[in-house]
Amino acid sequence: MELFKIKKDIPFMRHAVPTALLSAATFVAAILFLVLQGLNLGVDFTGGTVMEVSYAQPADIHGVRMTLARGGFADAQVQNFGTAHDVLIRLPMKHGVTSVHLSEQAMALLKQGDAAVTLKRVEFVGPQVGKELLEDGALALLVVSIGIVLYLALRFEWRFAVGAIAATAHDVVIILGLFALFRWEFNLTVLAAVLAILGYSVNDTVVVFDRIRENFKKTRSSDVPGIIDNAITATLSRTVITHITTQLMVFAMLFLGGEVLFYFALALTIGIVIGTYSSILVASPIVMWLGVSREDFIKPVKTESGAVV
Repeated sequence: MELFKIKKDIPFMRHAVPTALLSAATFVAAILFLVLQGLNLGVDFTGGTVMEVSYAQPADIHGVRMTLARGGFADAQVQNFGTAHDVLIRLPMKHGVTSVHLSEQAMALLKQGDAAVTLKRVEFVGPQVGKELLEDGALALLVVSIGIVLYLALRFEWRFAVGAIAATAHDVVIILGLFALFRWEFNLTVLAAVLAILGYSVNDTVVVFDRIRENFKKTRSSDVPGIIDNAITATLSRTVITHITTQLMVFAMLFLGGEVLFYFALALTIGIVIGTYSSILVASPIVMWLGVSREDFIKPVKTESGAVV
């Protein structure tokens, strides 16, 4: 299925150098923001108090959030839990205030808005648990990256593996850098979005790489930039259709999913845009500069005497 058909190849590789410089500058800037400012880690990673409360009628999530904010809990995370009557509240740790006092203060505020609200459970998430979650998340990113490299090296060729992992690292670092720059909250749902973008970006890159490999096998041309341009142009319609349909779903979560899904959807939106860019203007130029050629995909033919033709 094609949304549109481009008759003339777009010369993407002609602009490879300036786009590579732009990508490198953005990548370095993202690293600087991560080092200098760091991520604004949520309660999942830093620890805090988790409360589950229940209302007699369906809970007004926005009203609960505003009530807590007016009482000094502006950073509280509020979401429905199980049913429309049950609400899960995450309170970040406060210096010099115990978990018991935090939950008591929060309940006092909630009872001012609705005296019938009841506390079903309260738990304390220590910083050690948050640290372990952060370490496990980093390990998950590492394992996924290694798996990507091995998959591409076995399916294609080592140059493609290098290009894909560079593009993937580019996507992840820029997403994290933007979260550090704007101090957006980084929690487990955002980490899940980053892991999803890893797979999404690699899938897009593999589609382009597969067409590049087919082009090398079908043609005797030695014009590597032209072969890559043709592959990208040929898959562009599929790329546009895939990203538009995916982004429509993500927009639904971004604008209608509420605060709980906002940063998850925001990370996906950034990842989809950057992932598309990196598949075309980061991964492919790296493959070209590493010296990929037709000979890498055409096995030499041996004669009966054993000579290679």
